[in-house]
Amino acid sequence: MTALSDTRAARGSTEEMVERLRAEGAEPLAGVASGPVTKDTQIIAIYGKGGIGKSFTLANLSYMMAQQGKRVLLIGCDPKSDTTSLLFGGKACPTIIQTSSAKKAAGEEVDVSDVCFKRDGVFAMELGGPEVGRGCGGRGIIHGFELLEKFGFHEWGFDYVLLDFLGDVVCGGFGLPIARDMCQKVIVVGANDLQSLYVANNVCSAVEYFRKLGGNVGVAGMVVNKDDGTGEAAAFAKAVGIPVLSSIPADEDIRRKSANYEIVGIPGGRWAPLFEELAQNVAEAPPVHPTPLTQDGLLSLFSSEENSRNVVLQPASQADMRGKPVPVRPSLEVVYDDA
Repeated sequence: MTALSDTRAARGSTEEMVERLRAEGAEPLAGVASGPVTKDTQIIAIYGKGGIGKSFTLANLSYMMAQQGKRVLLIGCDPKSDTTSLLFGGKACPTIIQTSSAKKAAGEEVDVSDVCFKRDGVFAMELGGPEVGRGCGGRGIIHGFELLEKFGFHEWGFDYVLLDFLGDVVCGGFGLPIARDMCQKVIVVGANDLQSLYVANNVCSAVEYFRKLGGNVGVAGMVVNKDDGTGEAAAFAKAVGIPVLSSIPADEDIRRKSANYEIVGIPGGRWAPLFEELAQNVAEAPPVHPTPLTQDGLLSLFSSEENSRNVVLQPASQADMRGKPVPVRPSLEVVYDDA
């Protein structure tokens, strides 16, 4: 076969592929399932801004679920590797990535018992991340899930798998469960502040973006943490069309116990009803289509004193940028006389 015929064959193959993609793109989108989840294991990805309280929420939620007789696996997917520290009383959990690297260097195989640990019925592990300045956290997440699959992740028998993700879904690694339909639904953790709601809005945008590409992940709702009663988080949830699954108050008892690595979601305890309700809502809430807000819509949730709503945008000129008048120079354009 000549080079010309090779080129024609390649062109024909490319054109066929383009036509198939166009036909696939013209098909109507499948909607997000609105009924109860039918899979044996509910895999739920929880997103939120760093420091918003995802680890606190998940440690207490997973503990309460386990006390209710559920088999729960909590996986920390934040490079800080602090998801399980509250659950284990402040002790650091060996991460999958670091343990795998050390075992590989020693010529040994890593086993699930090296990275997964238990407390009162809760199974927990940390994916981990690269050392500071030495790699991409999102790529570390992808590598971590590849190792989980080698461990037999899809064959494990849990009622719930809770994935704790940093809210930076602009990174491909952190957006992995949404992009690849690795979970049935997403939950966002936020508070009554602009930054956490900005992150929550980004997560809703990511869910809608991948839905348009054929994805089937929806948002089940929001957990409002450190709720001071000002109402911006609840207003955000209503605006984007997702329910508030629970509001955890900004209470000194919760703050103090959390700082001391104490579980507050204990049956019979002061905060038991809160986490019992949250466990039920997380289990039963169906995934829905959110309607992400524009930047102006997000800012409008806050008072005009905070976001200077009445300020008018004034375009800057070249003179403004230079700090002096702009000299007028003759044009170099060639102008031809009419023939």
